[in-house]
Amino acid sequence: MGRLSHLDAEGRARMVDVSDKAASAREAVAEGFVRMSKETRVLALSGQAKKGEVIATAELAGVMAAKKTADLIPLCHPLPLSSIHVAVEPADHGLRVVARVKTTAQTGVEMEALTAASLACLTLFDMLKAAEKGMVIEGLRVLEKSGGRSGDWTA
Repeated sequence: MGRLSHLDAEGRARMVDVSDKAASAREAVAEGFVRMSKETRVLALSGQAKKGEVIATAELAGVMAAKKTADLIPLCHPLPLSSIHVAVEPADHGLRVVARVKTTAQTGVEMEALTAASLACLTLFDMLKAAEKGMVIEGLRVLEKSGGRSGDWTA
């Protein structure tokens, strides 16, 4: 494992200087799951939940969250995001969130994709908690990234 780029020579946190890096097309995909009962999943997909259209609201929350990543994570660079797509889909034992984020910049968008997936999962939980208090958010991870000096990577 290499040196942590967010620490200076004295071990203090710092924002990485990316000014010498060339801007390039970058993309990242992240996922998360909300584990719930079949009944709660059916309710979410029906559009008839107490708080309204659960799926569309969670997808929109994910898009909004990706745009705010640099405000939420102290050392993230603010990036000009060119595309954000968040999808909530049925999965075994719950709902799966997939977030795909693109930019042309000097650093990658893994954190934006993770933030989008995270907030979409949290929104699902919030909107469905009246129906099921024991839901579990799990499996948040980066599935793939492309672009930049380190190249492409797939889980």
